[in-house]
Amino acid sequence: MNDLIDVAREGSIATIVLNRPDKLNALTKSMWRDLGDTITGLSAEDELRCIIVRGAGERAFSPGNDIAEFATERANKTQAIAYGAVMRATAEALAACRHPLVAQIHGICVGGGLEIAALCDLRICGESSRFGAPIKNLGLVMAYAEMAPLVRLVGPAVALEILLEGRIFDAAEAKDKGLVTRVVPDAEVATEARAAAERIAEGAPLAARWHRKFARRLADPRPLTPAEHDECFDCFDTEDFRTGFAAFLAKTKPTFAGR
Repeated sequence: MNDLIDVAREGSIATIVLNRPDKLNALTKSMWRDLGDTITGLSAEDELRCIIVRGAGERAFSPGNDIAEFATERANKTQAIAYGAVMRATAEALAACRHPLVAQIHGICVGGGLEIAALCDLRICGESSRFGAPIKNLGLVMAYAEMAPLVRLVGPAVALEILLEGRIFDAAEAKDKGLVTRVVPDAEVATEARAAAERIAEGAPLAARWHRKFARRLADPRPLTPAEHDECFDCFDTEDFRTGFAAFLAKTKPTFAGR
């Protein structure tokens, strides 16, 4: 897209980098837009199996939106609605992505950075990482579209604790709250995130996509339809199932084609 949203590929794994290290990867409106466009483009690529999302460097995943931009992009309600629409579209792109998402979290993960991480499927951070959403100090609220992933992840009580107190807390507390999946030594974050992505990529990609879809659907209170129940058994008619079943019987490692 541009040098502020960088994409690297290695095999079936893509890594998206929030690439603004001089500002600790603080997000601008254009970065939000480009992140959404990048996710949408990668989601359409059948050969991909997993996407890692990270911030440039090891000081921060992201501290959230760049406050310096508020004077020109979020100075009033009209501007904020337009900015919020961009953020919402990106959140929807992350939620709709077909491929599993792994957040590789170094250092600070606050505000909008936390919102992005909450939309990933796995969140792996270092022991010195810090989390929070102190937007009360700006007199701002987290809009419905931004707050929904956080509430789904940790529940309304914990989400309100984070927003009402506005504290910055450590990785151990984030793990206790369910904000992160795994806490590892700082020097091992990249290695562990990559290992997690490789474990995902080795599995049947259609199964991973279905699991991601099903987990999000179960967060919807509407009753499941007969067609949705039926879809759970589509996997039995796939080449991947036949490959995996045969490999299990032969005690060999399966190589899935995604068909």
